[in-house]
Amino acid sequence: MPRYEYKVVAAPTKGLKAKGLRTPEARFSNALQALMNTLGGDGWEYQRAETLPSVERSGLTSSTKEWRHVLVFRRAVETQTEAFTPELLPAPVPVEMPKDPAPEKPETAGESEAEKPSEVAPEKPEDKATEKPDEQPNTPVDNPVDNGVEDTDDVAGIGSPLEVLAKARNKSKSDN
Repeated sequence: MPRYEYKVVAAPTKGLKAKGLRTPEARFSNALQALMNTLGGDGWEYQRAETLPSVERSGLTSSTKEWRHVLVFRRAVETQTEAFTPELLPAPVPVEMPKDPAPEKPETAGESEAEKPSEVAPEKPEDKATEKPDEQPNTPVDNPVDNGVEDTDDVAGIGSPLEVLAKARNKSKSDN
């Protein structure tokens, strides 16, 4: 159901001069036409002319009734539901998840902790001086010894940035 807003303006009382208009009736019609065209250009639709009483003060204590001539215009108002235009959202960008780290090798019964070959080389003090802390490798490490994150199966994907960081750190330690 369309909704409307209304505008009431006073009807012109004097004619508007224009080239070729000589009579008072023609000038009055010209004034009325100019007013209607101006409001019509703004989207207002002419409805009717009314003559309504207006009580006005006359002097200090008395009042008089004056009759006013007005023009009534209306235009449709867009409601929020009519103004709403649905839009399609952009397609989501696929995010590439890092691969799960390779499972650790099971311990063999014959090897003890002391007999296992050392997978991580101990750090040397001179290596720390040449290492740049802000620099990170461009490619993630595939098989870290210790990624710093415990059991990420129940929250798959959440620990991925941490795993990548841990892999990169372990890679730089093993390279030195």
